[in-house]
Amino acid sequence: MKLFDVYPLFDIEPIKAEGSFVWDSKGVKYLDLYGGHAVISIGHTHPYYVKKLTEQLTAIGFYSNSVKITMQEELAEKLGAISGYSNYQLFLCNSGAEANENALKLASFHNGRKKIIAFGKSFHGRTSLAVASTDDAKISAPVNETENIVFLPLNNENAFEQAMSEDVCAVIVEGIQGVGGVNIPTVSFLKKLKTECEKFGALLIVDEIQSGYGRSGKFFAHQYADIQPDLITVAKGMGNGFPVAGVLIHPNIHSKLGMLGTTFGGNYLACAAAIAVLDVIKEENLLDNAYEMGFYLSDELKSLEGIKEVRGWGLMIGIELEFPCAEIRNELLLKHHIFTGSSSDKNTLRILPSLAIKKEDLDQFLNAFKMVLSKQFVK
Repeated sequence: MKLFDVYPLFDIEPIKAEGSFVWDSKGVKYLDLYGGHAVISIGHTHPYYVKKLTEQLTAIGFYSNSVKITMQEELAEKLGAISGYSNYQLFLCNSGAEANENALKLASFHNGRKKIIAFGKSFHGRTSLAVASTDDAKISAPVNETENIVFLPLNNENAFEQAMSEDVCAVIVEGIQGVGGVNIPTVSFLKKLKTECEKFGALLIVDEIQSGYGRSGKFFAHQYADIQPDLITVAKGMGNGFPVAGVLIHPNIHSKLGMLGTTFGGNYLACAAAIAVLDVIKEENLLDNAYEMGFYLSDELKSLEGIKEVRGWGLMIGIELEFPCAEIRNELLLKHHIFTGSSSDKNTLRILPSLAIKKEDLDQFLNAFKMVLSKQFVK
């Protein structure tokens, strides 16, 4: 049997990882500034993380979520405390796509509606909201009438206000768009979403799957706008590589037995991984580090020739070039041994390192990036 060929692959076989670095089967050392789509939040093979997972595996094993909820309660308590959402409720699942689907279900259960508003260049996992048009001219009407999904331009308050009605079930927006090219909803736009949702009885869902867990320098990117969504979805950096995700649920949304379900969500190992991540973020002050290192990198990048725009907050950075970035990205990887990411915008390079990244590691990237960029202007 062959693997289903849906992923582009480099001819690199990682066999070891530590901190912000990865080694391949040939002994080559790579600087990892992408971390598997922002998955590696506290660094590869963090000793405390490995210790906690090993202890849990040795003590009990895997088990499904049907056995015991003590660790789920510990995770919920610690997540609430560090995020500032201690009065919210937590539903645990396995992936970002699953978190978003459950958030949409909860919204529909809550108000009995079906119509969803999302935004151009958004990505909410391999869900019914997987692909949004990047052409504003094509997103003024529902993309899928049967599923009642409407895509609107991001940060267009007038278009959003006109689209809102008492038929709308929920509005879903990323704290910072990831796959779409690191586009940031403005503070005023997020406040408008919140106000209009309250006005019409719709729920505001903020997808923090990539932008959450400290990546922006705050625990959640939407906290820069000082709003409280009805539902917040999390995944990616939540488990530092272990599959775990969740939905943070406003206390006004009431649960009932059988409302939601998951086979593997909230299992012992997932909870051990997620608790370890929160412990490390707190003990090592990684929110502060993400803020400081991210804005250091952004400031340095803005001074370089050939860069059209630098977008993002903290360690979620999009570098939009004046030309396609594929060649730049390949040279960084193959000649300078630095992993970076791409986006649906072919000109935008994505930087999503561990929240524990060090200044000297970012300087290594900056020096290599300057060399690679300079070649573009010699041609």
